[in-house]
Formats: sequence, structure tokens, C-alpha cells
Amino acid sequence: MVEDRRLAVLRAIVEDYVRTEEPVGSRALVERHRLGVSPATVRNDMAALEDEGLIAQPHTSAGRVPTDKGYRMFVDRLTTLKPMSAPERRAIANFLDGAVDLDDVVQRSVRLLSQLTRQVAVVQYPTLSSSTVRHVELVTLTPARLLVVLILSSGRVEQRVVELAEGSAGGPDVDDVEAGVADLRPRLLGAVVGKRIVEAAAALADLPGQVREEDRTLTTRVAEALGDAMSDHSAEGRIAVGGTANLARYGDSFDSAVRPLLEALEEHVVLLKLIGEATAGGAVTVRIGAEGPYHELSSTSVVATGYGPAEAPAALGIVGPTRMDYPGTMVAVRSVARYVSRILDDA
Repeated sequence: MVEDRRLAVLRAIVEDYVRTEEPVGSRALVERHRLGVSPATVRNDMAALEDEGLIAQPHTSAGRVPTDKGYRMFVDRLTTLKPMSAPERRAIANFLDGAVDLDDVVQRSVRLLSQLTRQVAVVQYPTLSSSTVRHVELVTLTPARLLVVLILSSGRVEQRVVELAEGSAGGPDVDDVEAGVADLRPRLLGAVVGKRIVEAAAALADLPGQVREEDRTLTTRVAEALGDAMSDHSAEGRIAVGGTANLARYGDSFDSAVRPLLEALEEHVVLLKLIGEATAGGAVTVRIGAEGPYHELSSTSVVATGYGPAEAPAALGIVGPTRMDYPGTMVAVRSVARYVSRILDDA
């Protein structure tokens, strides 16, 4: 019973400190929260929490603030996370459903996440080399030009324009092109769909030898274009960052928390490592202060989770000073990840 009461006091201190940005005193706790005990009991509980290293007194005669250990206990003892309201869920869905390709999905996600949490949002692009080929489409633009569209399981879409060889009359015959494309399409789909990038690229190399001689030039150029699209690893290690201006809210802790974080935002390798452990299982990972991999970011917390298909996992989340709304941030990170995963699955 005493333990439950002290946990309630700790929870109240965390919530008040995050909201007011001021150390919390016993009188404020009694006035703002229905703890069901006297101010003297609250003071005793605060003293016990301080002895356990869960809260600290930053100044003489001041209130108390949570320590990293206190935030950790607060997060670990969260029994439920309040779900987003129906209007909030609709707003997320409407904002993300308008995305036209993977780049747009990532950019919209990072903006949305930073707006929902008022923190710095980080979204990693899905790993291209782990993807499989979901679909390939051939679109005849003109008798001399063909559009090749590659869709990967990660949701990434690559497009290449293939210039066809000119015939003796100034261009290839349209009927010949259509016939060649009609013959090539099923062969192409059978060769690459469902295969990982490396396997699909190998299958493409063998494709020209499997078609009629009159279709060999067309097949070779299409295979080369698709091979080029598959070898484009520009998405590897790429991340999008949004909401840096939100750090202006933490001006009182600029040197300890904001300056190191601003420097980290310049190094994408650092950000990838911060959120990179959150790609398995779909659970929301919370790392507080010194629990992170970088000592210079010991005043920073990370809330992250994985998203996307299992064969091309990626992570998204937020980074910010330890004084943050952990429950609200965890819900926002989880919700955005679920919607993004759904969009990529349906792509």
C-alpha cells in the first residue's frame, strides 16, 4: 500500500514537472492531485523517493524534479497507454493516406510525428537491400520510349525511362513494340516478383537469352534499366528529421540537453544508432538519459519503434530532453508507425 502511494506521488511529480517545467513541491501535489493523504505524508513519501534516487532537489528550499531513474520507474509502471481519440486517428489517416510514394510517406510521417509530440522526429527509410520485388510494370509512352516501374516490398517505387533502338524508318514499329512488351511482361514478372534484390538482379541478367532474337534489344534495355533501379542504394542509411524548432521550448536546459542534441542532428549515423534498436517486435522502446549509447546525450531520451514489412524493417521515433510527456509520445510513435506500416503493406 505504501509502495502504491509513493508511486502515485512519483507519477504526480513527473506529470506536474513535465507540464509546468518547474520543480514540484508537496503543497502543489496536495492541491492538484487527489492523493488521499495529508501534506505531511506526502512530504515523507517525497523524502523516501529522494532517498531512493527517484527524485532530486535542484535547489535549496525548492521542490523536487524526477531523475532519470524516476522517469524509468514511471515509464516501466505505466499499466496502459491512453489511445488516441477517433478524430486524432482520422487526422493521422487522412494526412498519411495522401502520400504518393515512399519519399512522400517518410516526409509526411516525420512532419506529423513532430507536430503530435512537439519533439524532434526521426524516420529511417526502409532498407532497400532487404526488400523483395513486389511488382514490375511496363508502360509504352511512345513507339520509341518505354517507362519501367519497379515496386519493392518496402513501398519504394523506382521509375526508369527506356529509349528503344530506332528503326530504318526513324523509329521502331509500334506493333512490334507492343508485341515485344506483351511477350516480355509475363517473363519479367515470373523472373523477379517475390525475389530479393540480389536474386532478382541475377535473374534479369539471364533474361535476354530467353527471348526471341527480335525482342532481345528491348529485353536487354529493360533489364539494364531495372538492374540500375535495383542497384540504387540511395535509401540505405537515409533518415528524415523534422521538428528541430521544437527544441526552442527547452531553452532553460540549452547547454546540458539542447546543444548536444543539435550537434547530434548533424550526424545521421548517430541518429540511426539512437533509434536503430527499435526495429524488432513492434514494441515501443524508451531509452532515458544515460541509458543511451552516447554519454554526451545523457540528458536526452529516445522513444522509438519499428515499422514496415519484416523483410525491410526500419525505425521511427522522437528524440528530446528527458523532460517529456512519455505516455503521449509513446502513443503517438506507436500510432504513426502502425499507419505507415499499413500504407506500405497496401502499396
